[in-house]
Amino acid sequence: MKKIITISREFGAGGGEIGTRVADELGFDYCDKELILSAARDANLDIERALSLDEKPPVIFGFTQSLFEMYSAPLDERVFNAQKGIIRKLGERGKCVIVGRNANSILAAFDNTLRVFIHADQYWRAARLQKEKMPDKTEKEILDDIKIVDKRRQKYCSHYTNTEFGASKHYDLCLSTSSLGIDKCVQIILDIARG
Repeated sequence: MKKIITISREFGAGGGEIGTRVADELGFDYCDKELILSAARDANLDIERALSLDEKPPVIFGFTQSLFEMYSAPLDERVFNAQKGIIRKLGERGKCVIVGRNANSILAAFDNTLRVFIHADQYWRAARLQKEKMPDKTEKEILDDIKIVDKRRQKYCSHYTNTEFGASKHYDLCLSTSSLGIDKCVQIILDIARG
């Protein structure tokens, strides 16, 4: 049985819902945004500021950044490193589903890990988001949000792990929720994890 499941996902493809359901079914811990909170607390960082950096690439040095900030570890690097430490501790403990945060790369060397990528057609994602989370936005606004979040996740992944977000070689399993549906994706992951 796989003791660690990492789920990377495109925005709106259902990765969080799938992760929650898989964790519940297996009796595993579920870890998502709370990793940011734990990392911020462990590194004595401003929690609100740390949350604002969630899965975003670091800001490149500019004129508005102070010399002190240039020579000290940037906040986004400290958040990522603290988060990476937490993810490794979770991996050592096992019996967890971790969504996002480059956990697939951070735990790549861990045995008994199933690394999953969840993706879907952008129009399917837009319809799902409009129905479940963004009822006041137009389809165009949601499609714009999808592009922004996906691009941010790609840059974040590339910067911190030197890998390509969504490239199948970095995952054991890639599933399309727009083709298979969320229920079927949950079942496939459970079958593989238990097998």
